[in-house]
Amino acid sequence: MTLFDQLRPRYGTASLADVMPSALAAVGVPGADPLGLAAALSAPRRVAVLLVDGLGWHQLPVAAPYAPTLTQLAADRSARELTAGFPSTTPTSLVTLGTGVTPGHHGIVGFFLNVPGTDRVLNHIRWDADPDPRQWQPVEPVFARAEAAGVPATVVSQPEFEGSGLTVAAYRGSRFRGAAGADAVAAEMLGALRATPRSLVYGYVNEVDRTGHQYGIDSPPWRAAVAGVDRLVRMLAEGLPSDAALLVTADHGQLNVPADRRFDVGTDERLRAGVAVVAGEPRVRYLHVVPGAADDVLAAWRAVLGDAAWVGSREEAVAAGWFGPVTPEHARRIGDVVAMCHDDHVVLATGLEATPISKMIAFHGSYTATEMAIPLLVVRGS
Repeated sequence: MTLFDQLRPRYGTASLADVMPSALAAVGVPGADPLGLAAALSAPRRVAVLLVDGLGWHQLPVAAPYAPTLTQLAADRSARELTAGFPSTTPTSLVTLGTGVTPGHHGIVGFFLNVPGTDRVLNHIRWDADPDPRQWQPVEPVFARAEAAGVPATVVSQPEFEGSGLTVAAYRGSRFRGAAGADAVAAEMLGALRATPRSLVYGYVNEVDRTGHQYGIDSPPWRAAVAGVDRLVRMLAEGLPSDAALLVTADHGQLNVPADRRFDVGTDERLRAGVAVVAGEPRVRYLHVVPGAADDVLAAWRAVLGDAAWVGSREEAVAAGWFGPVTPEHARRIGDVVAMCHDDHVVLATGLEATPISKMIAFHGSYTATEMAIPLLVVRGS
């Protein structure tokens, strides 16, 4: 498989949705264990899960010169390749991990989504209480199930994320600890692990993703971010209690996009005609069209994008199974027309979304292997 080949989500067998249910099973909470972690980890009393935003499976070889700990873990026979859900984007993945269900089930089926019945586009990263996270994302996250079973569940993330709409959607039922920087994240995760005889701890760091977007994969800032994550993983591994295990995973990979591979719905009248609301993101566009315009929009986008993207209807995208089963309510959040980019193409939306997006170097969101493949690396306490 090449980096740009399509990689289908392995829901139920080897996907991001399967990590937390299996982590719960490993610490003795009754339920499904699709990854077989209870047996593989010899039933530890404590499990920590670290999600490194943007460090996909295919980025690990690029990171190797700056990440000896991660490289060693990736070479271990316990390491395996999982898939993200679809689209391969942060809000979708964080809620997929937190709930243990597929995107079509929990409803966070993209980074920017149209709120049905309005012309509003919801940015899931800048989301407070409108719409109500418990209604917009109705599935109870796994952390509440852990707490009900007597296993304290702690989330360690950046302090400013406490109480945000995305945090409530993905992590409600957990105990939040704010931490920024490798030392603080390690201290909070290890402290939560050691605080009780049984525990589930989840940590999130985003510097690899941020530097990839801003400077590109393998840029000096990206390398420094990777080295920082490697240091964090080393601190966690060295501090693990003997009855604990650490799982390291990611929400998606990334790819650099050259300037000549960028379409722009904001400036190309052929792409803008008949479109009422542009949502999704540059690698997966959701187009909500004016009444009666769907066929014309489909034809125009197929003609302009050509081999650069798959362009089809909402019904075709849902039937293909990318999101898992999709409820009728959640289906309305997907565009009437969907464009999924191939290779290293994007469709920008200048003037229709935040300016920094058009200036990004690395992107993600679509269904290529470099975006969809994510690692599961395992460390056992000693």
